[in-house]
This record gives sequence, structure tokens and C-alpha cells, in this order.
Amino acid sequence: MGAYEQSVAKIVEAIGGKENIVAATHCVTRLRFALKDEGKVDKEALESIDIVKGSFSANGQFQVVIGQGLVDKVYNEMVEMTGIGRATKQEIKDAAEAKLNPLQRAIKTLADIFIPILPAIVTAGLLMGINNILTGPGIFYEGKSFVEVHKEWADLASMINLIANTAFVFLPGLIGWSAVTKFGGSPLLGIVLGLMLVHPDLLNAWGWGAAKEKGEIPIWNLFGFEVQKVGYQGQVLPVLVASYVLAKIEQFLRKRIPDAFQLLLVAPLALLITGFLAFIAIGPITFAIGNAITNVFVSIFDNVPAIGGFLYGALYAPLVVTGMHHTFLPVDLQLIASTGGTFLWPILVMSNVAQGSAALAMMFAAKDEKLKGLSFTSAVSAYLGITEPAMFGVNLRFRYPFISAMTGAAIAGMFITLNKVIAPSIGVGGLPGFLSIVPQKWAPFFIGMAIAIIVPFALTFVLSKFRKENR
Repeated sequence: MGAYEQSVAKIVEAIGGKENIVAATHCVTRLRFALKDEGKVDKEALESIDIVKGSFSANGQFQVVIGQGLVDKVYNEMVEMTGIGRATKQEIKDAAEAKLNPLQRAIKTLADIFIPILPAIVTAGLLMGINNILTGPGIFYEGKSFVEVHKEWADLASMINLIANTAFVFLPGLIGWSAVTKFGGSPLLGIVLGLMLVHPDLLNAWGWGAAKEKGEIPIWNLFGFEVQKVGYQGQVLPVLVASYVLAKIEQFLRKRIPDAFQLLLVAPLALLITGFLAFIAIGPITFAIGNAITNVFVSIFDNVPAIGGFLYGALYAPLVVTGMHHTFLPVDLQLIASTGGTFLWPILVMSNVAQGSAALAMMFAAKDEKLKGLSFTSAVSAYLGITEPAMFGVNLRFRYPFISAMTGAAIAGMFITLNKVIAPSIGVGGLPGFLSIVPQKWAPFFIGMAIAIIVPFALTFVLSKFRKENR
């Protein structure tokens, strides 16, 4: 008899019984289910179980938050009790993906590509934050940067900047690896493809505008057909589309070329064909599309900044609930590449902090000890950029904390947008987020953060006095 047998039996019953489970696995903190019918889940019964800290559905998977360490024991007990086979995370993803519509599938594909490379981008953002502090004027000395006054620190700042910039300069290499893997090709070919698009022999993408004005863009002359010899540093769309093409060409060739010749022919042919297509068609077309997307966002935020900031602040959390927030990371990266900074990412920070503040207010408002504990731990998590525990475990459960957080994020988003706060890199989407903001805009950013902390906290606490749920 397992120590958690009763709790596990209640979990299985609350999710609709073992016959409702298609497959099950677990990650570090959560049980992950592919269910036949999520409508059979009794969420109230599920979340009243002592070991359950929250539950939510995302990307076709139903996830039950258990906690680090304990989730392994609970999963093993459940496998023993129900007789369901142990499934890998990929099998669960595949089972869940079968139930998604085309839009959900496209969003999930983007998420599966960008989530693996996010740690590298966030690390780069944090290191660039250190460089910002050392090189930003007016932080330590009026009108001068730290390295201008202490010149012996200049080379150290330069080295930090080089280390920090690497993930952004070679971003297509990271995306190529992740995207080709997702599309079913060889990861190594994806890396080569991505690095090929930023080869030093190509005109740097950041110098393209100036070279165009002077009429000095280098070209390849392919038998009378001129192709621009331009790199795609910081660009997202060219390498995404090229990765898909590479993976499909590789799969096509592997099915048709005998095993004995595969090493000699598959990779060279796949890279050569994709390379030609990338420079002749894919690159120029997607580069134009990427710039058009950037221009749309820039024009909205230039012409109606208050509305743009307010709406993005209000809607970011609901986008997280649907998983659609992943579609904005490529836009952030495109904005950084095209304009030197993103005005969207700082609003994301406001939304995350607001969700944490609403959860924190629930700690003071709630009478139930389990809810108090969950509210506090999930608030800390949200303040450090991970909002799912706060949103799914607390705020959405009672609705009014979620709406309070959206309100605070909307006001904060409007304020920082009107003050033209931008981030030249992406960092930790919580309280440490100021490190990724240009130092000249720290003051309005901190005021925005204060709004995102105070408004949701106050609204949630006041509204809780009129509710019965704060048991």
C-alpha cells in the first residue's frame, strides 16, 4: 500500500476515472494528462485534495500541480494503481496535439521552437543588463557612464557585452537547431543552416539600411540573376521558414536514397538546395514580411501609444492562458533587430508582476491555510517571471484577482508606453526585469512597476471583502 494511495485514488476519480486517461507523464512539478474528455474533470474535487496545489489545461494537456519531488511518488503510485503505461513527454504532446485546431497547432509549434532557446536569450538579456549598468550615462555620475569615469573597467564591460551579445548575433543558429529538430530534421543541419544565414562574408543585417541608401549592397551574380549577399542577424522568420524547408527536403531524400549513400548525399544536397532557396527567395520575402509586421506594431504604438500599451497590458495574461503569448516572442526579437529595442516586452513584465501582486493579496484575504501558502509561493514565482502557478492556482480560480491583475497591468502598460520605455534585450520577466531596460528609462519603468504592484493588490484585497470564497 503506497503512502499516497488515497490521494492518488481521489485524483484519478476527479479527472474522470482511469478510462478517461489516454496517457500520463510528469515533469518536475506537475502530472501531465492527455484526457479523452476534459469536461469530465471535477476541478473543485480535484483542488480540494491535500497534495494538489492547482490544475489547468494548456495546449491540449490537463496538468495537475503537485510539487517538486512528491510528483514522482504520486506518478509511480498512479501507474501502479491504474495500470496505465508510462508515457514520455513527447507521447503526451503527440496525443494532446491530435486534438488541437490548426491555429492552436501553429501556436504550439512556435512554443515548442522558442521555449528550448529561451534560457539562452534570457541569460543574454541579464548579461546585457550588467553591461547597461556599466555603460549607461547618468546612473552613477551625472551625464557620464561608469566606464567613462573609471576607464579601467571599459574593456571588462566590452567583454561582458561580447559574451551577452552572442545569443542575439547568432540567434538564427539557435532557432535553426530548435526549429529543424521540431520539424523532424537533423539538429546539426539546423545549426549549420542558422549560422550560414549570419556568415561573416555576408553584409551584416544591421548595416543593410545604410548600405541600401548608399547603393552599396553586395550581390552574387548567378548567370545574370542578381542575389543580395545579405545576412539575417537577429531575424526570426527567414530561419524559421528555411528550417521547415530543410527538414522536409532531408526527410524526402532519406526516404529515397539508399542507406549506403545517405552520409554522402543527404546533408550536402539538403543544405545546398535550402541555402539557394534561402538567399534567392525565402530570405528576401520573409525579411520584407518581418519588417512589415514590425512596422504595424511600431505605427500602432507611435500613433496611439496609450491604447496600444493599455490593450497589450490588459490582454497579455489572457494570451498566456491560451498559449498565444508565444507568438509575441518572435515579434520582440524582430523589434530588437529592426529598431534596437522592444516596447512590448516591458509590458509583459508589468503583467507578470501584476499577477504576482493579485496572488499576494489573496494570501492576506484568504482564511484557508492551504490557499494562503499557495498564494504566497505562486506570488514569489510570478515576481520572478513564472506566472502559471499564480494564474492557474489562485487568480483564475477566483476570477476577481485575475481581473484585478489585468487592470493593474493595463494601467502600468499604458504608463510605460507613453514614456517610451524599451528593452534592447529580453531578460527575466519579473522584478529583475529592469536590468533589460535602457537605463535612461528606469525611472518610468519603476513607476510602472509600482502601479503593477499596488493596483492589483489593492483591488483584489478590497474585492475579497465582498466575496464568500475567501474562506
